[in-house]
Amino acid sequence: MAATIKDIKAETGLGLATISKFLNGGNVRAENRVKIEEAIKKLDYHPNETARSLVTKRTKTIGFVVNNISISFSGVLLQHASAYLHSRGYGMMICDSNCDKKQEEENIRFCVEKQVDGILITPTGKDADFLQPAEKAGIPVVLLDREVRSDHFDCVTIDNRNAAERAAHDLIKRGHRRIAMIHSEEYTGRERYEGYLAAMEKAGLKVLPEYIYAGEMHSPELGYESMKKLLSLKERPTAVLSSNYEVSLGVIMAIHESDIRCPEDVSLIGFDELILPMVLNPKLTVVAQPMEEIASEGVRILLKRIEEGKGVPPQRVSLYAALKDGDSVRNVG
Repeated sequence: MAATIKDIKAETGLGLATISKFLNGGNVRAENRVKIEEAIKKLDYHPNETARSLVTKRTKTIGFVVNNISISFSGVLLQHASAYLHSRGYGMMICDSNCDKKQEEENIRFCVEKQVDGILITPTGKDADFLQPAEKAGIPVVLLDREVRSDHFDCVTIDNRNAAERAAHDLIKRGHRRIAMIHSEEYTGRERYEGYLAAMEKAGLKVLPEYIYAGEMHSPELGYESMKKLLSLKERPTAVLSSNYEVSLGVIMAIHESDIRCPEDVSLIGFDELILPMVLNPKLTVVAQPMEEIASEGVRILLKRIEEGKGVPPQRVSLYAALKDGDSVRNVG
C-alpha cells in the first residue's frame, strides 16, 4: 500500500499541519524539513497530485500550444521551456496546432478543460478570439515568438523588424544592391519583410517585385521554389535574405541543385542559429534568435502571473537578436 501523509506523521512525530505546509511548498523549520525529507525517502512517499490540486486549486501543469511541432524552432523552444518549468516544479502538456486555426481553438479549450495553471502559445493566426475560453476561465496566457491583435496578453518576441533591417543593411554595406527576400505572411515573416523594406529605403535602393517572394507560411518548399525562380532570372540577385530557418533549408537545397555557388555567385543571410549554420559549408551568416531567453522569459512572466495574481498590466518584451557572421556573404563592387 502506498505511503500516506499519516505515515509521515507517525515516522517523524510532527503534526499534520507542518507536514502539509512543507508538501505544499511552505517554509518549515530546518530540523523539521530534514525529518520530513528523510521520511519521504524512507517511505517512498508520492503526493496525491489530484487531491492536492483540489486544495490548492492548482495542477502544477502548464499547457504549451505550439503552432507546428515539426519545425526545429518549436522543438528547441519546447526544450528550453520544459527545463525551466521543471526547475520550478511544474510539468508541461504539449498541444500541436499543426498550423490549423480550428485545431488551435480546440487545443485552448482542451487546456482549459484540463485545468492547467497557465498557457504558453506560439499562435498560428493574428486574431485573439480563440483565447477567450482561457481568458474567461482566468487562466493566464503568454504569447511566444508572435503577437495577436489584442493587448490583453503578455508577449515575448524578438525585435523582428530591427533584426531584418540590420541583416539587410549588412548586405548593403558589403556592396550588394540587387537584394532579394523570401518571407512568409505569418507574423514574423511580415515583420522581417518590413525591416528589409526599411533598410532598402534608407539606402535609396529600389525594391524589385521579381526579387520578392512570399508564402502563406514558413516552409522548406517556399524557400526551394522561390530560390529556383530567383536563380532562373536573367539578372539574378547578388544576395538573398531568408526570413526563417525552414525557408533557408529550401533555399540551400535549390542552390545545391544548381551550378550556383555561395557566396561567389549569391550571398545568403538566414534566421536562427540551429543545426544548419553549424554544418553548412560555407558557414551560414544568420540572425540568431535568443531561444533560451525567449522561453525562460515567457515562463518567468507566466509563473509570476500564476503565483502573484494579475495586478500588473500585460507585458510586451522585445528581445535583441544578434547578427552572427559566417562565410555566406561576400563583398561586391
